[in-house]
Amino acid sequence: MHKSIITFICGVLFFSAFAKAQSPLQEGPFNQLIIRGVTLINGNGAPPISPVDIVVEGNKITEIKVVGYPGVAINEAKRPKLRADGKELDANGMYLLPGFVDCHVHIGGEAQGADPDYVFKLWMAHGVTTVREVSGRGRDFTLDLKKKSARNSIIAPRIISHTGFGQGSKETITTAQQAREWVQNNSKNGSDGIKFFGAPPEVMQAALEENKKLGLTSSMHHAQMSVARWNVLNSARAGLTSMEHWYGLPEALFENTTVQNYPLDYNYNNEQHRFGEAGRLWAQAAKPGSEKWNAVMEELIALDFTLDPTFNIYEASRDLMRARRAEWHEDYTLPSLWRFYQPSKISHGSYWHFWGTEEEVHWKNNYRMWMAFVNEYKNRGGRVTVGTDSGFIFQLYGFAYPRELELLREAGFHPLEVIRAATLNGAELLNMEDQVGSVEVNKLADFVIVEENPLQNLKVLYGTGAIKLTDDNEVVRVGGVKYTIKDGIIYDAKELLRDVKSQVDKAKKEENFTLKQPGVND
Repeated sequence: MHKSIITFICGVLFFSAFAKAQSPLQEGPFNQLIIRGVTLINGNGAPPISPVDIVVEGNKITEIKVVGYPGVAINEAKRPKLRADGKELDANGMYLLPGFVDCHVHIGGEAQGADPDYVFKLWMAHGVTTVREVSGRGRDFTLDLKKKSARNSIIAPRIISHTGFGQGSKETITTAQQAREWVQNNSKNGSDGIKFFGAPPEVMQAALEENKKLGLTSSMHHAQMSVARWNVLNSARAGLTSMEHWYGLPEALFENTTVQNYPLDYNYNNEQHRFGEAGRLWAQAAKPGSEKWNAVMEELIALDFTLDPTFNIYEASRDLMRARRAEWHEDYTLPSLWRFYQPSKISHGSYWHFWGTEEEVHWKNNYRMWMAFVNEYKNRGGRVTVGTDSGFIFQLYGFAYPRELELLREAGFHPLEVIRAATLNGAELLNMEDQVGSVEVNKLADFVIVEENPLQNLKVLYGTGAIKLTDDNEVVRVGGVKYTIKDGIIYDAKELLRDVKSQVDKAKKEENFTLKQPGVND
């Protein structure tokens, strides 16, 4: 079949598939869309430039044109021409970034009572257009949503799926042969890769080698139950694509021991033990600038290994009150999710059994060392990405994303480096840099448009906006993503948030629920 006919048919299928999904929250795709007059923050480390017109046809960028100079009237004759069947979006004075990539997500959870529609709308309202789910409710569940997102028959970011290692197996995987067979089956069933938590060394080695041979990616939370024999260096050498959080990295930096200095009454199933002692771990690692520190960092960078730190998900450990009093909980946190966050002996991450000053101080020190490693890793040429792992520990889907950006800034990243971590670096990790991650001709039309400059204040990316005092001494809210564009489809980010709030209001009414802080019963 002639190439032009194939292209035409693909275009028809794209538009017809989307036609079923039209709603008041979205508009498009369009035969032609021109976004006028933006300041472009491209995600590749380049400084902002404006005014710029961006032309999209269907779901692809076809032209990016600088159309003038700041403070000078634009010559309309030199701008891209709008066709009769085109759509014009006046974004004069606004800021446009590539769609954000979240490299560590879970699409809700039954324990949290968060269904995909709620989660997806919170992500999209914050400009997240691509996510990597690292283990969830099951491969089939995620792959079904992935297909629907690809068709744009649901409002959702595009989805990359990492199945939890061993998920769906009828028996525990204990041998290298079993590991290879499971990995092969995971690939045949359409997964994009694997999320590991830990296994015996021979099993990890076989699984990672087989996964890499098949051309798939991988992620890992180096859980304490296996990390003594298999830390980050072991994983990177065997072909792991990215480490999640920081577990396994301090262990690779041990100089005078091979195991964490656990108290002798420690019990991993006690959540306060688990997280309380984790806060003391970086103090046991090699110091910044030491021979061991440098050797580990240099080897990881040489292996093209990616750090996906997810700083935000542990932030309540260093300041519990800040996390649980976040202003968005009242309007956007479901009752079921709020209950899940509360102190509990059985809910993962609900480790507030008696969380106090000592725990928070240790965690603050933990962050200093952790952030120092991540920032230096970036400075030496290592890849750092943005992941949130929200839905746990008082971190809400969507809202956790700007917070993660702020924490990278705290670690020492220039705001342009923060945006690159959120966009192009994430795309590279997912092997999607030819499709997303920067604003370039022939890439997918995924954008974030905001009315305020996020480089000056990352808080303007929160759905609740940023507080600002006007010249008239009036306190106002500014910012919040205005438009999220995915595949050339324009989503009204503020309407998405209103939809989420209506879901939360409905649940509160049905349950006669009032959000109260832990231990407050009146």
